[in-house]
Amino acid sequence: MGYRGKLEERERARALRSQSWTLQAIAAELNVSKSSVSTWVQGVDFVARPRNRGHPAGPKHPMRLRKEAEIEACRAEAEEWVDEVSPRDLAMISLGLYAGEGAKTPGTVSMANTNPGLLRILLSWLRYEFDVDEQRLRARVYLHDGLDIDEATAFWSDALGIQLSQFQKPYRAVVDASIRSRKHVRGCATAIYSDAFLHRRVMARIAAITSQFDIPG
Repeated sequence: MGYRGKLEERERARALRSQSWTLQAIAAELNVSKSSVSTWVQGVDFVARPRNRGHPAGPKHPMRLRKEAEIEACRAEAEEWVDEVSPRDLAMISLGLYAGEGAKTPGTVSMANTNPGLLRILLSWLRYEFDVDEQRLRARVYLHDGLDIDEATAFWSDALGIQLSQFQKPYRAVVDASIRSRKHVRGCATAIYSDAFLHRRVMARIAAITSQFDIPG
């Protein structure tokens, strides 16, 4: 979906919350997790209603009920399928994430994302698989002007397990009203580990996997 797509989902979630939709209703509408919605709508003013916040009174439409049932069935199926993530599972998803989202410039293992869960997956693998020096880890926050950089940095520090003192100077983006009026309150974080040899090892593993799917000739 990409950064813009995630921002559009977040802005839709915030708009629905301002109309007093429940977190669960927003999650079902956008087909995302309730925890994601909870993060996205923090700080949005709304009028609490006992039931059907933002929805007309009366029973739900059959199509809505079907959608909610399918989402719940998919969630339950996925949880049963995942079971317990093995070290190899962690390695494969991390390599896939890095192949798609990670920096390819030699010398640094780094990845940017608005989703703290995805960055935590990558860092968990690096910490498990390699001899990572925690003091060499760095992070940087990308946040629009007018938003609380201290709160955002504290959030990412806690989410990624990287000390505040190891955060680089944040990038403050200028608001462009022609694109969107509201911004991601915690911005986008980049996790950084400068190690040329480690970067080569990561890229070599990605190449080893993708080579098995190369088309001959």
